[in-house]
Amino acid sequence: MALADDIDLLAKVPLFAGLSSDQLRLIAFGAEHRPVAKGQALFREKSPAECAYVVARGEFELSTLGRGGKPKSEGVVGRGVMLSELALVTMVERKYTAVASEDADVIRITRALFHRLLEEYPDMAVVIEGRIRAALASLIDGAAAMAGRFE
Repeated sequence: MALADDIDLLAKVPLFAGLSSDQLRLIAFGAEHRPVAKGQALFREKSPAECAYVVARGEFELSTLGRGGKPKSEGVVGRGVMLSELALVTMVERKYTAVASEDADVIRITRALFHRLLEEYPDMAVVIEGRIRAALASLIDGAAAMAGRFE
């Protein structure tokens, strides 16, 4: 993929929506492409997440370990989806196992690269913080809505 294609793709990722072309260029230039063959795991559930991935080509089956240790499908994601976005700001564990359901390509964005972006563009940090807060609030609301199931 050309740098311009990566910039266009990153501009469509909700976390990066509205960033300037210079900011997107910095991400695209500092990130790395990683091919993932059909059937290969991109990452495993509960492993440490030190980076996020944007699906550039192909699809990934997301699964978690269900009862009895059997994989439970959580969905399929494709081009333009960011996986493990919270890993860009803090240490977290992967919520899913992601396995390529066809030959795929991802853009790997490290936490260090993301922090560099925030240092170079402090005004952007306020926008990103708001988006992350909204994502966390949604996650908390979803968990609270399910609380009755566990009583």
